[in-house]
Amino acid sequence: MNWKSRFSGWLLVVALFSSSGALAEEEFTPPKTAQEMGLMQGFPPPADKRISNRNFMQAPQNRWSFQHIRELQPTREIFRGTAPASQFESEPLDLDALEFKTSDDRRITFSRWLQESHTDSIVVLHQGKIVYERYLNGMTPHTQHQMFSVTKSFIGTMVLVLADQGRIDLARTAGSYLPELAGSAFEDATVQHLLDMTTAVKFSEDYLDRDSDIWRYGYVFSLWGDPPEGYRGPMSLYDYLPTLRKQGEHGHAFHYVTPNTDVLGWIASRIAKQSVSAALESMLFQPLGPERDAYIWLDGSATEMAGGGLNITARDAARFGQMILQNGFFNGKRIIPAAVAKRILRPGDPAPFNRFYRDPWYEQVAFAYHDQWWTFNNAHKAVSALGIHGQQIYLDATAQMVVVKQSSDPAPESDINETESPLAYQALAEHLMNR
Repeated sequence: MNWKSRFSGWLLVVALFSSSGALAEEEFTPPKTAQEMGLMQGFPPPADKRISNRNFMQAPQNRWSFQHIRELQPTREIFRGTAPASQFESEPLDLDALEFKTSDDRRITFSRWLQESHTDSIVVLHQGKIVYERYLNGMTPHTQHQMFSVTKSFIGTMVLVLADQGRIDLARTAGSYLPELAGSAFEDATVQHLLDMTTAVKFSEDYLDRDSDIWRYGYVFSLWGDPPEGYRGPMSLYDYLPTLRKQGEHGHAFHYVTPNTDVLGWIASRIAKQSVSAALESMLFQPLGPERDAYIWLDGSATEMAGGGLNITARDAARFGQMILQNGFFNGKRIIPAAVAKRILRPGDPAPFNRFYRDPWYEQVAFAYHDQWWTFNNAHKAVSALGIHGQQIYLDATAQMVVVKQSSDPAPESDINETESPLAYQALAEHLMNR
């Protein structure tokens, strides 16, 4: 993710106030829901309310589309299996009026922040129990929501499990597993470089720049609709990845490049001798005892978008997070090795983190990145999976808290989600620990 030059300051100390205190907030009109805007309402909907694979990534269309990706793009099911769903205990708390101080020195309630950040769903677990759960904008507990780069953390976890089994050597190069990458930036990058996003790849991931590399990557998955007239580049993932070239030295600096994860998915598929979706299904998803099938976005050649294609319910995402928080044990069984879970929950190395970006978000808000997981620079050094437009699985081992947030923020990256969320969650963690 590229948060360069858009951060104006972040407070490392969270100010947590009594939820019974007076709150002075200005007038606020919550964002309209997809239904209130009339999006995709009617048979047929009015022309200006229709959503297609040409406009679904835009606002306000994304208020509807992020809950309906499989109706707009090719996808593959990740089957929940036939076993009964695992159950969460519930201990509901009224956290709506909980206040915290934002980076611009506002006092704001938790419920107000959820509205401002275009939240579609949020599930909070404390000590394994659901203590808070809200669904907005037409979301329901059984709705699968697009998770974007949260997908990366699932892929990274799967690769670490394969490494723990001795099937992947993190010190080996991607080219040694995938000869098809000869001559590309990935040929001499190690699997660990890919996991940590320290590959030296000539790549710009600016979601607002139509000339950036992420847009050309997006043509493979029809992220932005059809490519521009005259485009003659690759239209499948396997054709696209070998075209990326090296710039610099691997291992020197963190550089967020989504195709790193697609290479990891390709390696995992070759080693496991099954598709990314099948490997996720058998290794991570079905053992959780999920409530609903998940699904993953495909390119035009039926290859998964390992870098950002997962669609899953909030509760099933919470099961994944809680499993890691419980050192890999969930649903009465060990799902991933304890060593893998403990590795994910470690903060990581901040040394290479801001060498490439050198901006305040990387220096103050975030702390490190490792194994396809982010670490925030708040008091608990919480670990998080993050996706554009406000998708999050946040793991606070100190507070024994998991937060899943699914959103339809108009902007791919915004302060209200990426900067304020660790402040909100730190305040929430302290409240839960002290109640």
